[in-house]
Amino acid sequence: MEQHRAVVVGAGIGGLTAAVALHLGGWQVTVLERAADLAPVGAGIGLAPNAQRALDVIGLGDRVRALAAWQGDGGMRAPDGRWLARTNAKAAAARFGGPLVLLHRATLVDILTSALPDGAVRTGAAATLVDPGDDHRPARLATPDGEIEAALVVAADGIRSAARHALFPGHPGPRYAGCTTWRVVVPAPERPFAPHETWGAGRLWGTQPLKDGRIYAYAMAAAPAGGRAPDDEKAELLRLFGDWHHPVPEILAAADPAQVLRHDVHHLPDPLPAFHRGRVALLGDAAHAMMPSLGQGGNQAIEDAVVLAHHAGPAADAHHTGPAPDFVPSRALAAYTADRLPRTTAIVRRAARTGAVTLLAARPAVALRATLVSAVSRFGPGLVLRGFDGIADWRPPVAPARSA
Repeated sequence: MEQHRAVVVGAGIGGLTAAVALHLGGWQVTVLERAADLAPVGAGIGLAPNAQRALDVIGLGDRVRALAAWQGDGGMRAPDGRWLARTNAKAAAARFGGPLVLLHRATLVDILTSALPDGAVRTGAAATLVDPGDDHRPARLATPDGEIEAALVVAADGIRSAARHALFPGHPGPRYAGCTTWRVVVPAPERPFAPHETWGAGRLWGTQPLKDGRIYAYAMAAAPAGGRAPDDEKAELLRLFGDWHHPVPEILAAADPAQVLRHDVHHLPDPLPAFHRGRVALLGDAAHAMMPSLGQGGNQAIEDAVVLAHHAGPAADAHHTGPAPDFVPSRALAAYTADRLPRTTAIVRRAARTGAVTLLAARPAVALRATLVSAVSRFGPGLVLRGFDGIADWRPPVAPARSA
């Protein structure tokens, strides 16, 4: 075993963040990605202040904040265009210590990979966990090029995680959440609009600006698992949302059918007993997949990454080659689980509750929801923001690094 080698399985947002954080701690990091390239699945991602502070730990937070495009008012709307609740970027930044940043996933992947050494990421490299190891023997992974031994394995292999199944074969795994999502990036419409999320009967639409002038739009609707449009997904969106308020029709008119992404939503409502076993740590969707109703899936993976690197500690110091003397996998990874499992379990459950409210379909329930949201908003501005108390105000357990 190379004593300070960490292998990350999966080059998604969480896996790449973990790779950067471990690399900065002196670990020799290899990222194994099954796909042939790093073209990210998904159009956009929203990074809340909690994720930005996690990125500060690896010196990348300011690069992300520079991409903030939401400068004015926004909030929640009804399909006819009525505002149900209003908020603004300054209020969000004041409440949580930073703006909400919407950016393309490809942009974030580029930022993260730029902080890794050349050759650290290997694409087209499927990996299978052979042995999770323990305090006295390395973890072992099978790859097309032979077995790899590692002092630490970070399993960031997504919601269908093979590593999770290998570590906890009795866990029920992901469950269909009863809804599907669509995402697309389009040019900005000619008429201006305020960033918004609109709740209808069993349906949701969001329209957000990106720094490069394009628009990231997302939608969610209750639907049977495995459903697909009989023609194409743009046509399906037109059927579901084509008569909603500006700028929804204009966004749909500009969408390329081939670029509309549709994915069923699965989550892990049953928490795992731990996020580790042996020398293997689970991260992101592999550990705690959640509904997108709070926009926290990627954010929590980024939190996981910096907390894991914090507990793993530096790989070496100036007077020692190999792992730091205090790196004991059972102790370090148990501390990671203790930090992350309660927080993410609570957020998974909160996202499920919010999703259930979002997807209310009965007309009386939808009308009552709109009335309550409007009433509470009038008595206490910032209703939308208050829903992120305890989430977006999180701070990492380690001081920020110098910005890269």
